[in-house]
Amino acid sequence: MERFHFIGIKGAGMSALAQVLFDLGHEVQGSDITGEVFTEYQLRKKGIKILPFDKNNIEEGFTYIAGNAFKDDHEEIREALNKGYKVIRYHIFLAEFMSKFTSIAVTGSHGKTSTTGLLSHVMNGDKKTTYLIGDGTGFGEVGSEYFAFESCEYRRHFLAYHPDYAIITNIDFDHPDYFQDIHDVVSAFREMGAQVKKAVIAYGGDQYIQDIVLDVPIYTYGIEGDYVVTAKNVEVLNKGTQFDLYIKGEYIDTMLIPMFGDHLILNSLAVLTVCYLEGLNFENIKDAFMTYKGVKRRFSETMLHNYIIVDDYAHHPKEIEATLETARKKYKDKKIVSVFQPHTFSRTEKFLNEFAESLSKSDKAYIVNIFGSAREQAGNLSSIDLVNLIPDAELLTESDLQDLDKHEDSVIIFMGAGDIQKYEKRFTELIS
Repeated sequence: MERFHFIGIKGAGMSALAQVLFDLGHEVQGSDITGEVFTEYQLRKKGIKILPFDKNNIEEGFTYIAGNAFKDDHEEIREALNKGYKVIRYHIFLAEFMSKFTSIAVTGSHGKTSTTGLLSHVMNGDKKTTYLIGDGTGFGEVGSEYFAFESCEYRRHFLAYHPDYAIITNIDFDHPDYFQDIHDVVSAFREMGAQVKKAVIAYGGDQYIQDIVLDVPIYTYGIEGDYVVTAKNVEVLNKGTQFDLYIKGEYIDTMLIPMFGDHLILNSLAVLTVCYLEGLNFENIKDAFMTYKGVKRRFSETMLHNYIIVDDYAHHPKEIEATLETARKKYKDKKIVSVFQPHTFSRTEKFLNEFAESLSKSDKAYIVNIFGSAREQAGNLSSIDLVNLIPDAELLTESDLQDLDKHEDSVIIFMGAGDIQKYEKRFTELIS
């Protein structure tokens, strides 16, 4: 047993990794801000100690894992380094950890968390799989053969990893505070792909995938097209979506997934490709699909009175479109109401028109104030600039939340990567 202290334990990846190490029998504790963060609930449920940041937390006997959001001048990191204790950055530790398993990295501009969650659940239906998901969930399974993990492209952190397989869900321009343009993003994914050992599984309908030329095989996947892995004869049923799975032109099986929306079919195809390449039992895999309940903050539904309330992490125009598509297909006869919190000023400014276009697909859109970040507290615009581009949209404050109660018998989707959940919580309190 080793002893680990996580500096920034409430970070999504850090929280998940802490849980993995705890489950594998190690002593784990960590420190962070005192403000409430959704990732801490699972930590507390497992009995993992969370301390406020304090240099006095640093003592002999621990390996210190530092979150990438904190620089070397952070009080705990500085104290540990001054005392000569071992401090390892999150992505460096993770790279060493995964070498013990057959590793599957899930990356892409959108859909990483949903795909990692699905992959982890489905693979565990047949083989023991340890996993780390970007919603703050992690699980260490003693005796695991496999390790599935979410691999983030931001600041090229995924270049620390050399996985056996990599899933690329898509390639899109995001994180404008770091990447210069789409070509910079593609370059990062190309570098990442070159480090994969066995195979890359990539969405074949993405216009930039053709720019990724590698020495390992690339298994493209898609719906009704010329792909290595294809979903054909797609049919939306009351209990989910059914399709015929073809690999290399050969019919494999008819699949039923308890999900709605093309992006979730695509996620399923990526997962099925990994299972196929590793020779997993497809009957077990099919059973596992039907018990999948989703991951936190990805179309998480609550039924309250006559309202269907959805919590979703969508914070990019493409993600908003995917969330709204799922809502339309699952709730065909209901109005769709969006409550959106833009995340960071730079992203809002860069994609202002795209945000307006995607949110216009709601029956009604409400916009709350922009959520900044530790790196970016102000910008050149406000949420009003977005409201003005969307027909019939309104600015929404916490004091105005009672206005939402007129949308009874509708689907109300709270979307964003900041603290949009406080708006959702307040609204549910008002109608309870």
